[in-house]
Amino acid sequence: MEVTAELQTQTHIGIVGFGDMGRLYANRFFRAGWKNVHVCDIPSKYEAIKKDTEGSGLHVHRDGYGVVRISDVVFYSVEAKGIERVVAQFGPAHKPGAVVSGQTSVKEPEVAAFDRHIPDDVDVVPSHSMHGPNVSPLHQPLVLIRHRVRDPRNYDLVKAILSCLESDFVEGLSYVDHDEITADTQAATHLAFLSMGIAWRTMGTFPWENPLYMGGIENVKVLLTMRIFSSKWHVYAGLAMMNPAAKVQVREYARSASELFKLMITGQEEEFRARIQKAGSTLFPTGANTNPILLSDSFLDEFSLSIIPPTKRMPNSHLSLLAMADCWYRLNINPYRHLICQTPIFRFLLGITEYLFRNEQMLQDAVNHAVRDPEIRADDFEFCSAARGWVEVVESNNMEAYQSRWEGATAFFGERLREANKVSGQLIAKLAKVPPAPQN
Repeated sequence: MEVTAELQTQTHIGIVGFGDMGRLYANRFFRAGWKNVHVCDIPSKYEAIKKDTEGSGLHVHRDGYGVVRISDVVFYSVEAKGIERVVAQFGPAHKPGAVVSGQTSVKEPEVAAFDRHIPDDVDVVPSHSMHGPNVSPLHQPLVLIRHRVRDPRNYDLVKAILSCLESDFVEGLSYVDHDEITADTQAATHLAFLSMGIAWRTMGTFPWENPLYMGGIENVKVLLTMRIFSSKWHVYAGLAMMNPAAKVQVREYARSASELFKLMITGQEEEFRARIQKAGSTLFPTGANTNPILLSDSFLDEFSLSIIPPTKRMPNSHLSLLAMADCWYRLNINPYRHLICQTPIFRFLLGITEYLFRNEQMLQDAVNHAVRDPEIRADDFEFCSAARGWVEVVESNNMEAYQSRWEGATAFFGERLREANKVSGQLIAKLAKVPPAPQN
């Protein structure tokens, strides 16, 4: 659909939920020329939002009724745990012939709410920008799902509006496909870094003071762990607990880490090596026609929180990365195929895992120290324990326990979280300039 001045003048766009992503969308739409952008949040925030957006050109409403009654296209920008309640409240008031979309990161509860509460004469085109509000949407994946479309022009209109984000559209997936892929690119990926953070907190170790976590791919581990913990806990809890496919994958990841660790401490070196070799040869075959996701150590060395002068790097078992490869292998997942729904954090996790497995000397050093060096096992024990703890919380849907673990870690890391968020943002921006690796 061609975006014309007439189309932008006649179309009314609504955004229900004016949090970080809702605000990003609203401002982008207006700056792109869509002048009729209507927004709202909970009524208690009405006056504050109205004052904050004064002069912006956005139309602020007291609640969702004012938005959905006038809008031709409505984006629900609310958390997955609240989507049912919000859509149930405002869904029946949509204009006939309108189209709704949703920004939740988990599509099963969103689509279920739309199917229950959106009138049959309103089309449903769920969407998902695969990045957070502090990352530029330029060339990031943007999933667009053709769920219930009676008028093809409505799908085209949603796509035309979202095109101003300059993201790369991912089309042809169902909402089930989306959730199965994001169980990997989000839930399991986050578990790896969350477990590192809890392990460091439990041991009372700041990774930027430990030479074991300095340089190269260790910088990525530290920075992305800190970046996650500098975000909002409930976003990550929702990704793990609301996605039906996520629990299977986080459980398998924790299982891989525990089983590999048991092989390490019981001296079953031959079986350990065979298991790593099998996962590596399947996921990262020698001679495969792929461009590396990451660049050299010198590229990664530019970004660090370390306060230690550069020294010879200490060996590391890289259990978190060995377990991720083992998990992908056991679940028959080709992670390169999931790059269609990649987040910056997933791309880095796949990148550093690939980097390890394609560097024969580094991989052999990791395996040798995993099975022969008892000094690193305290860290690996705490990592396995942390992973199991997160899985128990996720499987029990215990939001309070999730929040408690999260806030305990953020209190431990303190002000360094803010610095890490800034440095990791620079790292993500630089990686974004590297062409994506082709799928295997």
